[in-house]
Amino acid sequence: MPRPSRTRVMVVANQKGGVGKTTSTVNLGAALAQLGQRVLIIDLDPQGNASTALNIEHHRGTPSTYDLLVEGAALGDVLQPCPEVEGLDVVPATIDLAGAEIELVSVVARENRLNKAISAHPGVGGKEAGDERYDYVLVDCPPSLGLLTLNALVAAHEMLIPIQAEYYALEGLGQLLETVEMVKKHLNPELRISTILVTMYDGRTRLAAGVADEVRSHFGDQVLKTMIPRSVRVSEAPSYAQTVMTYDPGSPGAMAYLEAAREITQRAVRS
Repeated sequence: MPRPSRTRVMVVANQKGGVGKTTSTVNLGAALAQLGQRVLIIDLDPQGNASTALNIEHHRGTPSTYDLLVEGAALGDVLQPCPEVEGLDVVPATIDLAGAEIELVSVVARENRLNKAISAHPGVGGKEAGDERYDYVLVDCPPSLGLLTLNALVAAHEMLIPIQAEYYALEGLGQLLETVEMVKKHLNPELRISTILVTMYDGRTRLAAGVADEVRSHFGDQVLKTMIPRSVRVSEAPSYAQTVMTYDPGSPGAMAYLEAAREITQRAVRS
C-alpha cells in the first residue's frame, strides 16, 4: 500500500471498557505492518495488554511509557521491535504507569509530555524524516478520560474510536466527543475523529445490524465499511502472546482487520 506523505499519529480511545480498543490497536498495527507500513504502537494502558499481545517484555523496571511521561526519557530509548511482526515497534506499558497520573499532577504542561516525546523522535514527520520514518503511530489508551488519555489526545492528529455492535454502543460517547471538542479548542486544534470502527459484529442478529446503521447515521463516512466480526480466534490470540494476524491469518477476524487497515491507508484524513 502507498505510504502516507507524513507520519499519521492516531489515538485509539473510548472510555467505555470492553469495546475492543487494545484488540483493534494491536491487530490494525500488525495488519498495517504486513501491508508494508512502518508502525509504532505506544501502550498507554497500565494493564499492558497491548504489550502482552505483541510479545513485548513489560515487567516492572522495563523502559516503558512511564519513563517517557514521568522521567522524560527519549522515545528511541524505550521502544522495542515486535518479535512476531517485521516493521512494527512497541513502547510497552508497565504497572508503574498506574501511578503516573498522580505523579504528573504537579508537572508543568503535563498534558503535553507524550506530544513532546513523539515530535522529538527523528522517525516522526514528513519527507525530512527519510525512508526510515514511521508511517503510523497508534496510541492505545486506558478506558478512562484521565491524564493518560488526555496526553494521547494532545499528541495525536487523528482519533480512531472502536464501537461495539451492542445495545449500549453509543452510551457514554457524548462525553468522549465533548472531551475531544475541549481538547481541540484549548490544546490541540489539529485533532480530528477520522475513523470509527464497528467491532464485535454478529451478522446473525438484528440488533448488531441496527446498531451499525445507527453508528453510520451518526458518523457517516468516518465509519469504516469493514466491520470486525465477533471471533474466538481474535480473543484467543493474546493468550499465545500474538495478534490474530500471526496466530490465525486466514480467520475471519484477521481478514477483517487486514481489510480495515487497507481502508485506513486509502482514506484521506477527514475533519
